[in-house]
Amino acid sequence: MNAPRATARLQLHAGFTLDEARARVDYYADLGISHLYLSPITRARAGSTHGYDVIDHGAVNPELGGEPALERLARAARRRGLGLIADIVPNHMAAHPANAWWRDVLALGQASSYARYFDIDWSAPDPALRGKVLLPVLPDPYGDALARGDIRLRQDLESAAFELEVSGARYPIAPSSIPRGYGGQALLRLHDPYTEGGRERLHGLLERQHYRLAWWRTAPDQINWRRFFEISELVGVRVEDEAVFDDVHALVLRLYAQGILDGFRIDHIDGLAAPGAYLRRLNQRLAQAGAARPAACAQPCAYVVAEKILAAGEKPDPRWRIDGTTGYDFMDQIGALLHAPAAEAPLRGFWQALTGDMRTPREQLEAARRLMLSRHFPADRLALVRSLEQVAQLDERTRDWSAAAIDRALSAMLTAFPAYRTYAEDGGRGEADHDVCRKALQRAMVLLDARPGTADAALLEQLDRWLDGVDQPGQQAQAREARSQALHRFQQLTPPLAAKSLEDTLLYRYGPLLSRNEVGASPDGFALTADAFREKTDARARTHPRAMLATATHDHKRGEDVRARLAVLSEMPELWRDTALRWILALPAGDAPTLADRYLLVQTLAGAWPADWGAGRAAPPGDRLAQWLARVSQWQLKALREAKLHTNWTDPDPAYEAAAEGLLGFLLSDPAGRGLLGEIAAFASALAPAGMINSLTQTLLRNTLPGIPDLYQGTELWDFSLVDPDNRRPVDYRLREALLRQTRAAGAIDLSDRAWRSGAVKQALIQRLLAARSRLPALFAQGDCKAVPALGSQAGHVLAWLRRHAGQSALIVAPHLWARGLAGYASGRAGEARAQWADTALRLPSPLASGAWHDATDGRRLRLRPDGSLPLAEILRDMPVALCLSVRD
Repeated sequence: MNAPRATARLQLHAGFTLDEARARVDYYADLGISHLYLSPITRARAGSTHGYDVIDHGAVNPELGGEPALERLARAARRRGLGLIADIVPNHMAAHPANAWWRDVLALGQASSYARYFDIDWSAPDPALRGKVLLPVLPDPYGDALARGDIRLRQDLESAAFELEVSGARYPIAPSSIPRGYGGQALLRLHDPYTEGGRERLHGLLERQHYRLAWWRTAPDQINWRRFFEISELVGVRVEDEAVFDDVHALVLRLYAQGILDGFRIDHIDGLAAPGAYLRRLNQRLAQAGAARPAACAQPCAYVVAEKILAAGEKPDPRWRIDGTTGYDFMDQIGALLHAPAAEAPLRGFWQALTGDMRTPREQLEAARRLMLSRHFPADRLALVRSLEQVAQLDERTRDWSAAAIDRALSAMLTAFPAYRTYAEDGGRGEADHDVCRKALQRAMVLLDARPGTADAALLEQLDRWLDGVDQPGQQAQAREARSQALHRFQQLTPPLAAKSLEDTLLYRYGPLLSRNEVGASPDGFALTADAFREKTDARARTHPRAMLATATHDHKRGEDVRARLAVLSEMPELWRDTALRWILALPAGDAPTLADRYLLVQTLAGAWPADWGAGRAAPPGDRLAQWLARVSQWQLKALREAKLHTNWTDPDPAYEAAAEGLLGFLLSDPAGRGLLGEIAAFASALAPAGMINSLTQTLLRNTLPGIPDLYQGTELWDFSLVDPDNRRPVDYRLREALLRQTRAAGAIDLSDRAWRSGAVKQALIQRLLAARSRLPALFAQGDCKAVPALGSQAGHVLAWLRRHAGQSALIVAPHLWARGLAGYASGRAGEARAQWADTALRLPSPLASGAWHDATDGRRLRLRPDGSLPLAEILRDMPVALCLSVRD
């Protein structure tokens, strides 16, 4: 197999298995995809809809059809020239008794062969947890659960083994803890929770286990093992241990050696103790496995990308051997490109007027990070404090620094930390790490008011030295190990802290324009100029030309076409502000929900209103409207709880949530509400054509600029999905297959109103662009990418690049920040839109100015002016975007 040309991400689960993916191979091949990019295929918890709660790394999930189904998919893909990329999960597994490794640890404690497989602190400061694993699985405090009989001793009918039944799950009993001399039923009666003596004996039995059952609320304060983020159902895996690595990767390496898999997505690489060392080991093992691949599946190396959120100005560590990231960075950049910079100030001012909160986005993010450190990650923070305290005590020059002082300084540093993590391994920090840590140190000084020469300033500087990853000359082994452990704890705390503070808190609290609240984005990065976007494109082409380019993912907070439509509002901030305020005030009065939460709601309604419901109509038949509002309600509840301002997941406020739900009930059932919804629908429908222009711009750039275009399942038509699980709803493949057949049979893209409303235009554009990539693979894989200047009155509204390689040329053209002015393309008035380009043209380099150019979407020959320039009205005759090709013999 060759390197990917274009990928399609598929979400596998019991409702969409490997065999069902096999049934779609022809469709994706006809669309132009080269590789199917699968969500995790290893065995996950029963009923998992995402696959990240792995219980067995050594087996293909039977709910997906098992390994035979994967082999059938691979064969079908090979017949159509497609490869397979799999999402692998090295960082964590399900903390569930169905996980045999975890179950063995629960049964045998530190004596288990798998005790070292998980990040467990067996020497926790709490005496009740020493040598034990905290299991925060009880719905109520331990004593209440015990008294109520929620914890019971059971005997498995097949194995005759004794187990504890807790909240529907069965946990193992340490063999040495079971009293001898009793038969099965006698032992069960002896521990009957409904008698006082039985409860006492049951409590005694529980105290003899290698785990401690606890109320779920104890997790943030007492957890003594590393979780994935703050999810107590997922336990961190010590994949840095070579034996653990081998057991985690044995299956996928075998499948790669057999030619079934061709590449890998590394999930949450920032969660690993040493990402660089992990990638070196993985590439070494892949090279060994690759030597055994069948000749028909030979490829120089595996395609490997890492799921990585890049902070502003951050690039993947140059020491990593990867093809690039999974594309969150591109999704942020293309989103920012579609927003007018001048709109930021008025929209932020409107938001501040609604909230009364005048803090900068950075100050609000720091407040969210402080909340996370104190309420959600206190156990992780204090474990790091203890590690640093141990480092301090091993040196007479620093032993006077107390845990309290270290905690105070460390918390300031963590609050100020501007990236997901450092990668201080292989002898210390990289260049980017130094910059990140310098910024964190400087900001922490401000937060602590630590003036130069003060004790706090000295301690912050000391913390920075302890966490730099550099071995000190003459350092004792004990001190070296203590510093290493502290560094690992620090580097594995900052990623979940960053994600939960920004993605899962601030992006639900701060909403001047929701199209910029997305995974990979930052609230202080509202817009990106064309020149800045080109610089980032050039940088990616230089360092990671095979990185994924994504505009939608299984993690996105709103669909790519919701974002594209809302981005149009940045072209009309004052009109939008006045319109939104009128809607907010037309909703039922009351203290709850707040004006800010009402604004987030009306943004969502306007952005996600389905394009195929038509202009001017308030709603489709009642059932469809009710179902759509139910989806909005699901989004709203999640958004309110994630914001953690008026309600949250751990302590919901039923009254506030009911008031928010009441707004949707008003829109659905009240005559005044239906009138307001009709007004919102009319506005959304009028805005829709401009949103489609933006959508085709991001579609064109994703599929033609340097990188590997990644298509998220179903988004080849308009994607008005909301946050998960909404963005994982079933895909209507029959509709997409029918539309694609029509497109492939036609000589040109259907530009009828029906095609625009259904999204067939977008799908057809993708098919034509991918067909061009297939015909000219070297041009798009290796061709350079240079900006092309525009001349004329609308030159500032043109994005154009020229890609060239070995006599082949591609001209990429799209509008910029003019979606409203060009909406005629998407609303039956292409001539009107075309006329606005009247005096604007592209100046091609002289060797190409006399060449033959044709439109890749319909084969139309383009007419150049006598001076060799290409008029925009000629290039963009019928569509707002274009890919033009020129090939010399």
